[in-house]
Amino acid sequence: MLKITVLVPSYHRPDDLRRCLQALTQQARSPDEVVVVVRDSDTETQAVVKDFPQESLPLRWVAVAMPGQVAALNTGLEAAQGDIIAITDDDAAPRPQWLERIESHFAADERVGGVGGRDWLYLGGTDLEEGESAVVGRVQWFGRVVGRHNLGVGEPRDVEVLKGANMSYRKTAIAHQRFDSRLLGSGAQVHNDLAFSLAVKRAGWRLIYDPAADIDHYQAKRFDEDQRDQFNAIAFFNAVHNETVALLDYLPPLRRLVFLMWAVLVGTRKAFGIAQWCRFLPKEGSFAGQKWWLSMQGRWQGWQTWRRGKGDRSQAVEPKAIASS
Repeated sequence: MLKITVLVPSYHRPDDLRRCLQALTQQARSPDEVVVVVRDSDTETQAVVKDFPQESLPLRWVAVAMPGQVAALNTGLEAAQGDIIAITDDDAAPRPQWLERIESHFAADERVGGVGGRDWLYLGGTDLEEGESAVVGRVQWFGRVVGRHNLGVGEPRDVEVLKGANMSYRKTAIAHQRFDSRLLGSGAQVHNDLAFSLAVKRAGWRLIYDPAADIDHYQAKRFDEDQRDQFNAIAFFNAVHNETVALLDYLPPLRRLVFLMWAVLVGTRKAFGIAQWCRFLPKEGSFAGQKWWLSMQGRWQGWQTWRRGKGDRSQAVEPKAIASS
């Protein structure tokens, strides 16, 4: 039987964390270990863990001094003792079948390195985002990332990208893999999940998305420059930078070139190329120009970061190496 550690990074959201921990007590397949990663100065969150009924969960916490989600997750990976490490956010509440579904996929195929599922997303913490999508967690041939993990329906299937609020990994697949410290940001460090899952996928492991391995995700307040739907120039730049680094790591040389050309000429709503700038110019005026300029700066700095750190992300253990060891 596989041993499962649930890893929850948390920062100054005590009520959300209590709801998350309570949901973990309701799992059909109980966790073998729950590790909450807490900033060393965040006594409020530490108190939540200390006061939580110890008989209801195998719960402990570890402290991290460095700000940012990357440092917190890496601290949690070092502390986790399970064969499977299931990661969720403190503003999420896994549904009762969550761990049971996750375990079934890892047990069925030793080539499965990661499993994720749907997050029923409550915008602003209250408004459920409706919709369905058959395409989830893919990187298109020219480098555009299709997430939509909160809208996925249908049968379990292979994907390339898992979402940070609902992702789990086989420990042997990530034995030498850590979240990317090159990514920018002081809190959420957007796209750390993209970079991590793509690194595992690139090493040859299967990543499975199962809509039935689902959680409720109540978007809570962030405590950094990235305030979700409110524009912030630093957060916008950081997101483009981080996505660029992750994709340049993942894509082979020809697709890498195609991606860079597409990013400059077309882009997306969240990372403008020339076409997106022209599209939004009539509506947003100079604001569209600001977004375009930040996008180009983010792409350029992402390219520079990637060039300085080439090869740093090839540390995931390959399935064949595990099978023969």
